[in-house]
Amino acid sequence: MDLQQPATLLGGLTPAQFMRRHWQKRPLLVRGAMPAFAPPVDRARLFALAASEDVESRLLERHGQSDHAQWRLRHGPFGRKALPRLAAPDWTLLVQGVDLHDDGVHALMQPFRFIPDARVDDVMISYATDGGGVGPHFDSYDVFLLQAAGRRRWRIGQQKDQTLLPGLPVKILADFRPEQEVVLDPGDMLYLPPGWAHDGVALGECLSYSVGFRQPRADELARELLARLADEVEEGEGAGQLYTDPRQSATAAPAEIPAAMRAFARRALARALAGGHALDMCLGEWLSEPKPNVWFAPGSPGKPAGEVVLDRRSRMLYDAGHVYLNGEAFRASGRDARLMRKLADTRRLPVADRARLSDDAADVLRQWLQAGWLHGT
Repeated sequence: MDLQQPATLLGGLTPAQFMRRHWQKRPLLVRGAMPAFAPPVDRARLFALAASEDVESRLLERHGQSDHAQWRLRHGPFGRKALPRLAAPDWTLLVQGVDLHDDGVHALMQPFRFIPDARVDDVMISYATDGGGVGPHFDSYDVFLLQAAGRRRWRIGQQKDQTLLPGLPVKILADFRPEQEVVLDPGDMLYLPPGWAHDGVALGECLSYSVGFRQPRADELARELLARLADEVEEGEGAGQLYTDPRQSATAAPAEIPAAMRAFARRALARALAGGHALDMCLGEWLSEPKPNVWFAPGSPGKPAGEVVLDRRSRMLYDAGHVYLNGEAFRASGRDARLMRKLADTRRLPVADRARLSDDAADVLRQWLQAGWLHGT
């Protein structure tokens, strides 16, 4: 991708300009971001997905208006008869992670790959009847709101008051104060950074795609990395070292934790953090883990004749010393590393490049094919 090439998706901005001017800073409205957009998943296909046990879906219904509205939230799967009538207003069906289940939606994410894959969350699709929406709220992630069918009115604001209405099954702002209002037509797109309050309401029957980018919390990241580092410590140098205190003197304060024991604990933790590669590996493994509801069908044990492509559900990342695929880390250097990084960046590896892999790397590739993480053409 040419980061200096103006993009229709971004309203004529280059990816570099968008990231500099808008990413995590301020909204961007793009008319005709995807001209003549034909949604790969329509209403019928979305309803079919919502009926599946393997797909995360929610149904939100509103009864009444303003602060006195009653909200009802249910979780799927939903058979068609479990959904309200299409003529009934004020309901919304939300289907999460549609990119994991549909090749067309997965392909829709590719133009956004000027943003690191490590930040990618998923594509959520919402279907709403007239007046449907989820109420004014905040999101803690970046999102591109693409209008697929029908029209939706968005009101947005940069308010600081995050007080929520009590006793509701959804997080709705108690005092929403919008500053801007826009109506999206099919093919239009609105980018919102984290922390911008927004409220989208369907103007008639409406289908909207939300391309979301996760923003890990520091405490979440610390808990995950420390847990993984603990596993590494169990197998690493000094793992079985015991605390000893041959110079401990008799004490008149038996409840006080000895200074030597505190120092021993600090050294143990420092040893766990000292290996930069271990920390990098834990981060890469965590970021590349598939979603909890993802599974892979075993692939063919035969050797493909053409290029190989990553399964749409596979998450592949890399750093200076490793490549990561679906939560597993692999050491890579030299030409193997360059080719594996090419596979991660382009999500495919031509047959000519496969022939240049070392025997060890080619064997790893065969294992990925057999696991269903890759597919041959």
